[in-house]
Amino acid sequence: MSASPDVLRSLTSDCVHCGFCLPTCPTYLLWSEEMDSPRGRIQLMEANLDGTISLNPTVVGHLDLCLGCMACVTACPSGVQYEKLIEATRETIETTTRRPLGDRLVRGALFKLLPYPKRMGPALRLAPLGRKLPLPGRLGVMTEIAPPWRSTEKPKDVTPASGETRGRVGILTGCVQSVVFGTVNTATARVLAADGYEVVAPPQGCCGALSMHAGRGEEGRAFARRAIEAFDGVETVIVNTSGCGSHLKELGHVLGDDPAWAERAAAFSARVRDLGEFLSGVEPRAPRQPLHLTVAMQDSCHLRHAQRLPLSSATSLRQIPGLSVVEPAEQDICCGSAGIYNITQPDAARQLGDRKAAHVLATGAQVYASANPGCLVQVATALRRAGSPMPALHPIELVDASIRGVSAADLLREARR
Repeated sequence: MSASPDVLRSLTSDCVHCGFCLPTCPTYLLWSEEMDSPRGRIQLMEANLDGTISLNPTVVGHLDLCLGCMACVTACPSGVQYEKLIEATRETIETTTRRPLGDRLVRGALFKLLPYPKRMGPALRLAPLGRKLPLPGRLGVMTEIAPPWRSTEKPKDVTPASGETRGRVGILTGCVQSVVFGTVNTATARVLAADGYEVVAPPQGCCGALSMHAGRGEEGRAFARRAIEAFDGVETVIVNTSGCGSHLKELGHVLGDDPAWAERAAAFSARVRDLGEFLSGVEPRAPRQPLHLTVAMQDSCHLRHAQRLPLSSATSLRQIPGLSVVEPAEQDICCGSAGIYNITQPDAARQLGDRKAAHVLATGAQVYASANPGCLVQVATALRRAGSPMPALHPIELVDASIRGVSAADLLREARR
C-alpha cells in the first residue's frame, strides 16, 4: 500500500519524540546518532514531506540503516505505526531516487535470485568458489553470508493426518526457506500430521516479504497476490518463517488500495498463523521422546515485535522431556539479518551479528534455535566467525526429532552449523 502524503503526515504526527524508542533501536545503540534512531528518522520523513529536505544521499543513508526490526513499535507509548512509515518511505526512495551504480547492481542481483528458488540453488553452489577469491566489498559479503549448507527437501503435496483428522492446513514453503531450509518444511509437515492435521503444500513461490521490506512495492504486491491464489480453499495457512508470517498477516494493508484484492487479502491474512502460535493451541497427539539438550532460543524481531508473539515456540519445546530452553541476553535487539540488510549494510550487520553470537555463546547452550531463516543464517555465520560453530535449528526440528525418537547425539552430529 503506497500511502498518500496526508496519511504519512498523520502517522508521523503520532510521534511525541519522547525517546522511549532509543534504547531499543539497534543502530542507535551502536552509534548514539539521533538520525539513526526511530524518532530521528521520523523527523527526516516529516522534513521530506514538508519539502524542507530532499531524499538526498545523506538522508537516504540514514533511512537505509534502519533494520525494520520494529523494536521501537513495541517500546512506543504513543502507538506510532513506524512499520507503515518506513515501508512507505522506502517505496518512495526506490521509485523516486536513483541509487549509485554499485547499490543498483547488488540489489538487482539479490532480487533476481532470492525470490526464485530455481535460480538461488545454483548460485549457492558457486559460493564456495567465491570464498576462495579476493572478491571486493559486498560481493565478498554475499559469499561469506551464503550458508555452507543447502536443503531442498520438499514435503508431499498432501501429507495425511495420523489417526482421526483434526483439520486441514496449508504450509508456506517459501523461497529462501525451500532452498536453504527444506528440512524445516518437511519437519513442519511431519509434526502437524503426527498431531492430527492433513497438511497440504501447494505449488507456490515467494510471498513478497523480502521485496516489501526493501521498498520494492509493486514486486512485493505481485508476489503477495500469487501467494493468496496458491492457498485458495485452505482454511488455515501455517507459516514457519516469522518474517513471511508478519508480512502475510498484513496483506489487508499491503493490498488495501486495490479494490479487486483488498477484501480477499484481508480474509487471507485472517487465516494465517505462525507455526509456534498454532501449535501452542494444539493438544499434542504424538508422544514426545526425551531430548536432553540445552537450547538457546533467539526470538526473531518479526515474532517478538511485529507479530507480538514472544517465544511463540516455547509451548511446543516445553512438551519435549529433558529439553531446557534458555534465552540469550538482549532478546529485543535485532541480530542484523533483516531481509537483505546483512548484505546491503554489512558493517552494521556484522557488529549486531557478533553481538548476538556472543550472547548465545554466553548461555552455555548446545544448540542455537530461531524461527526465522535469516536469523539462523546470520547468527550461524557469526558463530563460525567467532570460532565456535553451533548447531543451528528451527524449533520445529527439535519437536520433529523428539516425535521421531532421534537421539540428542544424532541430532547434534547431523545439524547444520
